[in-house]
Amino acid sequence: MSLQWTAVALFLYAEIAFVLILCLPLLSAQRWQKIFKWNIWSMMSPYWNKFFFAMILILIVLFLDAMREVRKYSAEEALKDSQLQPNHSDHVHMMLFRAQRNLYLSGFSLFHWLIMRRIITLIHQVALAEGSAAALQAQAEGANLATKKYMEENQQLKETLQKESTKQTEAQLIRQEVENARKEFRAADDALRKSRVEVEAIKKQAQGLTKEYDRLLTEHHMLQNNLYNGSEGKKDQ
Repeated sequence: MSLQWTAVALFLYAEIAFVLILCLPLLSAQRWQKIFKWNIWSMMSPYWNKFFFAMILILIVLFLDAMREVRKYSAEEALKDSQLQPNHSDHVHMMLFRAQRNLYLSGFSLFHWLIMRRIITLIHQVALAEGSAAALQAQAEGANLATKKYMEENQQLKETLQKESTKQTEAQLIRQEVENARKEFRAADDALRKSRVEVEAIKKQAQGLTKEYDRLLTEHHMLQNNLYNGSEGKKDQ
């Protein structure tokens, strides 16, 4: 195997190993995203696209060269020459085998190189999607907590309003009771005043009757004295 195809084979093995590492379930997309954010990758990022397209061109050239070799040693003229010259037949088959091997190496290297780029892009997209999902979940949890808090505050406000309405109702009942008590007190005060007026009138009437009784009693005594004096005068005559 020549030096260039040895390098292609090593590159293919490295690609297979790296793709297998990318596909391991032990490392999540978030961890790969953190690994890809290391400083070494940020330093290599300006040259990454150039290196990627350069490797694609090199692998395509090697693939076309291997395809040309396969066509060359699988042509009818080469088969006829190998039939005419038995020693040349082994050489043709060996070169055809090498050409096919080189074709497989370059083809699979190109395929894995494209697959590896696609896998890295998908990992980046999955990491962004997971980050967005985590942010949305955190936002949803925050919204749920805020909703629960608002519901609790609303319930507390309702209870407070109910208590205040109950207090207002009780205050209205107390006001009504106080107003009724005031009305009853006013009625009792009016009745007391009326009774006082009636008592004063009765006292005045009693005083008048007492004075009239004293006057009548005095007149009665005077009449008795007059009658008694008149009877004694007649007896003396």
